[in-house]
Parts: sequence; C-alpha cells; structure tokens
Amino acid sequence: MLDLAESAPAPRPVTDDRPGPKPGVPPYRTPVCVPAHPRSVLGTGTRGRAARVPFVMVELFAHPSYGTVAFAFTTPAKLAAALGEAQPWVASSLGPLAEGMDERGVTVLLDPRLAPGETNWRPEDLAAFAQEVRR
Repeated sequence: MLDLAESAPAPRPVTDDRPGPKPGVPPYRTPVCVPAHPRSVLGTGTRGRAARVPFVMVELFAHPSYGTVAFAFTTPAKLAAALGEAQPWVASSLGPLAEGMDERGVTVLLDPRLAPGETNWRPEDLAAFAQEVRR
C-alpha cells in the first residue's frame, strides 16, 4: 500500500470542499485488474435481425465475512498468483469499480489472500469457454 500512497494526487486547493481520500485508502483512479470474462445475450440488431450483444461480466466470489465480494488486484502478477494463469480479467479504476459494486451491495477486496491451489479458471476451462464463444 505504501507504493500506492506515494502515487497519490497532489493536495487539492483549500477552496475545494470535497472530502479527500481516507488515510490508507488507495487513490480513486488506482488501476486494478479485475477477474471478469466476456458474455453475450441474444438481442436485436440494427436491421431487426437476431444478434449477439456482448458485455463483460465481473466475477463475484463468496467470502465468509463479507458475503459476496469482487476481487481487485494491483498487478496482473498478483491476480495470476491468486487465481491462476488462466484467469480472464479486465483493467479498471478502483474508485468506479468500488462505487459500482457498492450500489449492488458487493464489497471489493484489494489484493486478497487466497488459499493456494484454489484457481478459478484452468487452462482447459478457458479453452472450452473460447470454443463456446466462437459458436
């Protein structure tokens, strides 16, 4: 967290009355890697024909203390160490992610420690998912 504190934005002018970040909280725009994968639903295209509408689904996890949580990692290496090399992910900013998840009653955990060997996606899962998406 110290390296994140060093990248904090410069203090705002005295006339700025917005609340600042709390001590120990990473800056709002901190880049994070979020476990997620593409999805699509059947919709209607511009000419009234059936079409697939793509979107990205943030993966949520069960946590014994916080209920449903989203994970965010400060580096791709930390994400891979926690969830495995095959884990799909997207880049986001911590602030908007936390706000969006909070609206849904979901807590974001930054760089969570997970039990070793508990990968979420295996290479064969990713290959099967890629095959399914291509259909």
